[in-house]
Amino acid sequence: MNQLNRHLFCLLTELSSRKWLSERIGSFTKSKASRRLIRRFAKTYGIRVEEAEQPIDAYESLNDFFIRRLKPGLRPVVPDANSLVSPVDGTVTGIGSMNDKLRFMVKGQEYGLDELLHDLPMKDRYHSGYFIVLYLSPADYHRVHSPVAGEVTATRRIPGTVYPVHERSLLRMPKVLSRNERLITCIRHRFGMATVVKVGAMNVSSIRYTEPLRVRLDRGEELAFFEFGSTVILLIEKEAFAFRDGLDIGSKVRVGEALGCWEGRCINETKQV
Repeated sequence: MNQLNRHLFCLLTELSSRKWLSERIGSFTKSKASRRLIRRFAKTYGIRVEEAEQPIDAYESLNDFFIRRLKPGLRPVVPDANSLVSPVDGTVTGIGSMNDKLRFMVKGQEYGLDELLHDLPMKDRYHSGYFIVLYLSPADYHRVHSPVAGEVTATRRIPGTVYPVHERSLLRMPKVLSRNERLITCIRHRFGMATVVKVGAMNVSSIRYTEPLRVRLDRGEELAFFEFGSTVILLIEKEAFAFRDGLDIGSKVRVGEALGCWEGRCINETKQV
């Protein structure tokens, strides 16, 4: 992409990423008029409609289909209680460790926990800790599950823009992940703290908690859902943690499979359908 095209891309993205426009698109996708688009949407993105909890014609709107649940048993949780499990179906777009200044790199851009989490006090716990960024494409299942068993100690909604979060945007637009709307959940578990940062994207009318939000969560328990496009960032304390072998940028993951573990070798024994 040459410099002129890069500037044009950024300009068009800026113009199309206003919250009011996103909300209008969101209103349409929730209307019954959008129902006729469900089959085309599913075909365009290659969605496995047979995994959906309900038959495709049972959904009242495109948004209802987008936030669909899956049939029970399709995303088993790895049995190893020492494992951090994937909260979503998605693709790894960033993974690694944070430096001593609480900063990390995604697609060539540096992010700091101050700009990502704002005034949440537990950010200091992540000195030399780990992060993983998971991108959910339109084809993916868009409900978010807890990566650990533990207690919710803090939540925060941080308003922001609704830039797209696909690879081109992450490369071309400055600091997308810390400028977009975010819903943050901090969970205390047996090995320390984990923070789940849910990042909104273009055409997202909201990021919502599954109601009622429980104080105690099991691994793999449903936590929240996105209404169109999204990314999740997991922050993990350093203590005795390691990502599983072979997990890297571009890896595809699904809810319930092991991303890493505490205290020993990571075993990923989910049997995905």
